[in-house]
Amino acid sequence: MTAPIETLEFQSEARQLLQLMIHSIYSNKDTFLRELVSNASDALDKLRLESYRDKDLEADTGDLHIAIETDPEARTLTVRDNGIGMTRDEVVALIGTIAKSGTADFLTKLKEAKDAAASQDLIGQFGVGFYASFMVADKVTLVTRRAGTAEGVRWESTGEGTYTIQPVEDAPQGTAVTLHLKPEDTEDHLYDYTSAAKIREIVKRYSDFITWPIRMQGEGEDAEVETVNSMKALWARSSSEVSEDEYHEFYKHVSHDWQDPLETIRLQAEGTFEYQALLFLPSHAPMDLFLRERKRGVQLYVKRVFIMDDCESLVPEYLRFVKGVVDAQDLSLNVSREILQQDRQIQLIRRRLVKKVLSTVKTMMTADAEKYATFWREFGRAVKEGLLDDFENREAILEISSFASTHDAEKPTSLREYVERMKDGQQHIYYMTGESRSAIENSPHMEAFRAKGFEVLVLTDPIDEMWVDAVPGFDGKQFQSIAKGQVDLESEDDKKATEVAREQQKKDFEGLLTFMGTALGETVKEVRLSSRLTTSPACIVGDTHDLTPTLEKMYRAMGQELPPIKRILELNPEHALVTGLREAHAARPDDEGLAETAELLYGMALLAEGGELADPSRFIKLLAGRLEKTL
Repeated sequence: MTAPIETLEFQSEARQLLQLMIHSIYSNKDTFLRELVSNASDALDKLRLESYRDKDLEADTGDLHIAIETDPEARTLTVRDNGIGMTRDEVVALIGTIAKSGTADFLTKLKEAKDAAASQDLIGQFGVGFYASFMVADKVTLVTRRAGTAEGVRWESTGEGTYTIQPVEDAPQGTAVTLHLKPEDTEDHLYDYTSAAKIREIVKRYSDFITWPIRMQGEGEDAEVETVNSMKALWARSSSEVSEDEYHEFYKHVSHDWQDPLETIRLQAEGTFEYQALLFLPSHAPMDLFLRERKRGVQLYVKRVFIMDDCESLVPEYLRFVKGVVDAQDLSLNVSREILQQDRQIQLIRRRLVKKVLSTVKTMMTADAEKYATFWREFGRAVKEGLLDDFENREAILEISSFASTHDAEKPTSLREYVERMKDGQQHIYYMTGESRSAIENSPHMEAFRAKGFEVLVLTDPIDEMWVDAVPGFDGKQFQSIAKGQVDLESEDDKKATEVAREQQKKDFEGLLTFMGTALGETVKEVRLSSRLTTSPACIVGDTHDLTPTLEKMYRAMGQELPPIKRILELNPEHALVTGLREAHAARPDDEGLAETAELLYGMALLAEGGELADPSRFIKLLAGRLEKTL
């Protein structure tokens, strides 16, 4: 009896991605083989690990390897492994659909890409694995059997809209991927992938470090099967023996990225416990960097035996973009994620890795400013998360952080540079948080700082709203929001010179401030005179320890109940509208229209900082009435 063949449709994102690969503008088509060998290597790692953990697993682990077979007459290339294999459901889940986070976003960006170079760059960012086969093949056949199961599966597709799947009785353990190759076309970078010499060249270039033997039939009639890769673990070789290209290819293997890393970091510890680490800083942020379901962590090996992908215990959340390998000598091969969280050695390795990554970035700041700028642009938002929970390394994180500032509209500044530029007698590092640079620069809070030439950090990332309240300062200088508390920009000499005038001003405005405090009592905590305004009539500020409006909004969006937060209205005693209101109140204290003017003044201040009016229709009605009287 012939096994039933099912025809299934690809998920829409998978279909789009397949079309992209079939009509690929990606010039380096050789990398399809790297992807297939990488997948085969992963399958062997997983089988060895599962056989350690499940002693009853019925699997053959005697001669684990990868085999590459070519057939010039049939124009096929097969990559075979005897690893973990897949069940029918796993084949459908892993190949028929793309569960990878950010796929839809990736495809949208790809459609928007204006030229081939931009498209190619995006393909590189996504890392498309198995789908790369369709760059070089008209049809792909996959036969697989999960270790420990009796029945295999055959999958086949031309990459159009559908694929077929059927059970197979006599499939060997593992997975074999057979590519029915497109005709050779060197102009389109399609080479003869049935040529054993070409395949050897690709394996040596991209997959030499794979720790499993990659075997091919030797050339000539009586030639024996040969192992074509060196199988030397890169992290175990001395750095003088490893070329930069080899490091880059190894990075692509562990990260499934198509682009070179930004930086390579090596670490070796000997003594009480031994380990080796080979880490990489990517050159671009993965698409799922800020998605909850993303994976993070580096690969963990014990004595060269693969233990797990994405070992979260080795890197903190804020360094989740770091890729690479840690090979520990003294852990158990049966170690679990739960045990790792408590393991003292793992905690010590983690501390050392974090310090090494941060010190590498610090060196990059001075040694290669352009490379550092790329790193901070791609990963700065994630790194700043560490300011909230990594107290031990907080100072080191502040040292490597950069921020937009009013000093230079284009170039960010480090805190060290800010401190060096501070004015004589300046005690605080001034900052303001907000949704955009333009909103902050046009804020009334900025007026006195601009007039007196004080530099202000312009903080627009959502995480900035949180860490500025958690971190007291840097290098002995406290952080101070220009939109909170009292601002004092005058020197001691200036204060003495204006003391009498200021006392008089307080007396002159006392009546107006009391009146407005009562009139706006439902809305504001206090009405006071401002020292931060030069051209605007009024602004709204928070008390020193109050939540900012943006942070308040974020908490409410997350469903957190908060009591209403009243803020402070500050008046500019030099502004004609404010002095006019003071005079009108002195002359007509019982005029009901003055309370409406106070309300309008508050509404204007709220709008000036980008806030939302509680009752926009009332504000419009009051404003329209006032405008009507001026005609």
